[in-house]
Amino acid sequence: MYMNEGYLKESLMGLKDKSRPLIVGSCGVYRLKTVTKLPTWRPKGRLDYQLLYVVSGKAHFYFKGKERIVSAGHMVLYQPRQEQKYDYFCEDKPEVYWIHFTGSNVKNILRKYEIPMDDPVFASGASATYAYLFKEIINEIQTCKVGFEELITMYLHQILLLVQRFRQEKNPAVNSYLQEEMEFARRYINEHYNEPISIEKYAQSRGMSVSWFQKNFKQFMNHSPTQYILSIRVKNAASLLETTDYSMAEIAAIVGYDDPLYFSRLFHKLKGLSPTQYRKRFVEKNETE
Repeated sequence: MYMNEGYLKESLMGLKDKSRPLIVGSCGVYRLKTVTKLPTWRPKGRLDYQLLYVVSGKAHFYFKGKERIVSAGHMVLYQPRQEQKYDYFCEDKPEVYWIHFTGSNVKNILRKYEIPMDDPVFASGASATYAYLFKEIINEIQTCKVGFEELITMYLHQILLLVQRFRQEKNPAVNSYLQEEMEFARRYINEHYNEPISIEKYAQSRGMSVSWFQKNFKQFMNHSPTQYILSIRVKNAASLLETTDYSMAEIAAIVGYDDPLYFSRLFHKLKGLSPTQYRKRFVEKNETE
């Protein structure tokens, strides 16, 4: 089981603090790989709100004794003192982000973003941006840098705003099969981005036409599959340029390119600088700070 969590203030009952309009108490993620089952049951709920986002797979939630299977691309909102009972099963391959929050103006904020209050389960769409924002919240809570409390609140606002945008622009009853397939593709690319990936072979392996897959992937991720692969490679290459002394050829090979010159051209196209220029500028910036 993989887990990563950040706690600002936490207790078994949750946090109740009305000193500010919105306060994030904790945030984390669970991904089941080997553990057979991960159950949660809080009969009396918590004092704060909890929002869960199913990134991939599915999770089993129980409301008033009735089970609801929640698939990828959906969120679940628990209000204060609402019973919380849900299970993650390894066979479902679930990955779920969660966040606890409180404050003096939470209800109005949720209404502002048109978050449903009468049904705890709602469609949010499958977007890599959600996972990015949750990860940033976790990181900020763990590192506690200057202004982090304000920043994590802003990130939560962004998450709620993206939900509102999705619900206004798309049918909330969007096909769950489509969501799961696009999220599966995103995860596959993230795990194999530095290997040769044939879009045609991948689509065929999932029983989809190439055009249908490309069209829907771009709709969900705002990038074509090829653009998404390139963006991950360049992003990770930039990180290696900043944090290691690897040569350009070594970095190119790490992110999936046999030809360092070709890699350099792609990097320059996306970043506006060659890898050498990028590393030099990063070093100079750190020396002046």
